[in-house]
Amino acid sequence: MNKPVVPLTYEQLDQWVESLQPLLVEENFACVVGILRGGAPLALMVSHATGAGVAFLRYTRETREVRWDSTLPMPEPGAKVLVCEDIAGRGHTLVDCIAFLREHGLQVRTLTGAYDDLSRLRPDYSIDASGYFALFPWERQAYTDRYRADWVREGTSEGARMADDHEYAVYAIDLDGILLPDIPLARYDEDLDGALAERDALVPFERIPDIDLKHARAIITGRPELDRERTQAWLDRHGFGHLELVMRAPGEHDESVQGAATHKAAAAVRCGVTHFIESDPVQAIFIAQRAPLLRVIWWNAQARSGTLIGASAWG
Repeated sequence: MNKPVVPLTYEQLDQWVESLQPLLVEENFACVVGILRGGAPLALMVSHATGAGVAFLRYTRETREVRWDSTLPMPEPGAKVLVCEDIAGRGHTLVDCIAFLREHGLQVRTLTGAYDDLSRLRPDYSIDASGYFALFPWERQAYTDRYRADWVREGTSEGARMADDHEYAVYAIDLDGILLPDIPLARYDEDLDGALAERDALVPFERIPDIDLKHARAIITGRPELDRERTQAWLDRHGFGHLELVMRAPGEHDESVQGAATHKAAAAVRCGVTHFIESDPVQAIFIAQRAPLLRVIWWNAQARSGTLIGASAWG
């Protein structure tokens, strides 16, 4: 997991499958077979693109057992099927599933979201992620500390099991506009010392975003690093001192909207969180662009409501 990450969104994968549509239709597959669970989204995309029926295989990593897990009957021997998986990795999943289908007399072609330099085989259709770690939207939690610890434990301890995906949710939150009111920027220009003293005297909002703070790891703020001492004092005073405080380094990111958003996106990825709550809607859009698999929520403190943000380039 020390490789640079290539995030692949649902939209990117859908467009990639659509670009393959003429070739996939020409193959005339009897059905598309997704390996549960990572191969299921791709199998459904291919099914919609080609009109072929969709079926599934269930693979047990510990025993390397493959089972047909579908209401559709297995195609007759000699039929051609397309097996879909998210990654052609160094493990045995894809190899074992191909062998299972060939043992039943089927012609097998393969499609994976990505392959890399550790892959046991190169699929017929795949995105080259050699030298990178391909991260899929259904495994956005893979970079949290708890997920990685459980993954190692499951692979080395008998009886150890992964938790459900949603249990790995980890939050980071913005500070101003989330825990306390924003001071208008003009106030800082008019009287910096007075504005800072006014900010220090503010009390937290009566209602903050409806998350359990035990699932929050960090406060990621656009405040500059030189404000750390007084910011930490405010957090300690109001019961938020247990959260890691990540502040902007002016030499790396300026105080502009895009500079602050770039800082927050990079810090959220570095902290290994799955969700980030931001008070400024424009910054939320930029953060979503820069960290496409991060769940970015714009929190409107006045309306006391949150909006999930997605941002893709257009034009």
